[in-house]
Amino acid sequence: MTGYEARKDGVLVVGGVAHDMDFVRLELLRMLGRWPWLRTVCVADFEHCATLSPSDFLISYTCNVRPSAAAEAALESFVKAGGRWLALHATNSWLTWTAEGVGSEHRASPFFTTLGSAFLAHPPLGRFLVEVQSSDDPLLAGIGDFEVEDDELYLSTFLRAPDEVLLATRFSGETPGFLANRWSDDAWRPIMYRNRLGAGEVLYLSLGHARGHWDAPHRTPYYPKVERGAWTSPSYLEILRRSLLWVAEENIEGTKP
Repeated sequence: MTGYEARKDGVLVVGGVAHDMDFVRLELLRMLGRWPWLRTVCVADFEHCATLSPSDFLISYTCNVRPSAAAEAALESFVKAGGRWLALHATNSWLTWTAEGVGSEHRASPFFTTLGSAFLAHPPLGRFLVEVQSSDDPLLAGIGDFEVEDDELYLSTFLRAPDEVLLATRFSGETPGFLANRWSDDAWRPIMYRNRLGAGEVLYLSLGHARGHWDAPHRTPYYPKVERGAWTSPSYLEILRRSLLWVAEENIEGTKP
């Protein structure tokens, strides 16, 4: 084939709570628009995943979006058959607000076992160092360790060990407001990892918190601060750009952040 790129179809799932989904949806669609042959259906839940074929791609940025049993099974089948899934930020979060703190469901369901991890807690927003674990990977080539500010450092439990950890940081301390509120082991906390399942792959990246004034009604009718987290980091944006190319099985162009 010469003179044009072959069309590829994908699904972008953006929806849920506690985040500025409008901002994220627009940013991801703007980035995908750089490659007009990538034709993307944008939806708010995972029920559309039943229509995915292994040649399609899947991108998700969700929080508290719980798929039906049929959609969970479709996600698992999609990846096992050769599909690629790029899961961003709170995709692995199923939250419950209680008087004692925020809890997180992390049962061994097809959703979490396919994704590989489930969110438990994060410390208060702040600055932290993101360390590159696999500099030879094309997703990270030429990108050094970098800091992000006002993002959520996700602390998760793993239903299966990652096949490859690409970004990580260390953390010990308290996570006030969550049921899992003490982390004392100063362990490495994966931020970006790859899991292979059957013929397909899942790439998960926990960075990318975003919240606007009207996105935290569970806390206040008007949230005082607009938070953009890693979306202000050139390194994050370059990793995200490459990840979007990866999920669509396009060549990852360039290595300079």
